[in-house]
Amino acid sequence: MRESFPAQGSLRCEQAEDTQALGEQLGAALEAGDVVLLDGPLGAGKTTLTQGIARGMGVRGRVTSPTFTIAREHRHPQGGPALIHVDAYRLLGEEAGSGAAGTADPVGALDSLDLDSELESAVVVAEWGGGLVEQIAGEYLWLHLDRTTAVEEDPDSEARIISWQWRGGA
Repeated sequence: MRESFPAQGSLRCEQAEDTQALGEQLGAALEAGDVVLLDGPLGAGKTTLTQGIARGMGVRGRVTSPTFTIAREHRHPQGGPALIHVDAYRLLGEEAGSGAAGTADPVGALDSLDLDSELESAVVVAEWGGGLVEQIAGEYLWLHLDRTTAVEEDPDSEARIISWQWRGGA
């Protein structure tokens, strides 16, 4: 990841547009081989953030939740890194708290999706990816999307607090 995005931090995003703007800044800084884990409950804004990441990376395709397809690949029109947007909820099953059977080999399951890009030449953004990203990357950017704090302060709030830090590595 380029140094234009801080290695750790926290930001309160009042509206979806603010979440997308943060994602766009992050996407502009991501490089091939980077892995991003998005952590937060349903409705926290993980896909909204990924939409901004895609815009910042300049990739093609409408970004929607990959829940039922597990992974979507968005190619870059000029040969830059592709965005592989993964919803690991079903891949990880019980480990992700879904109660579903999941798979004993989530990395093998991801590989079996026949994505056209090699993971090293793409950026991987994984929703519900705890337990998966640690197996595919020595280090990764972890982002936590918190909707609870803002709603407790104001039940009508659309805000989310997004915190991030690099994990793993030397």
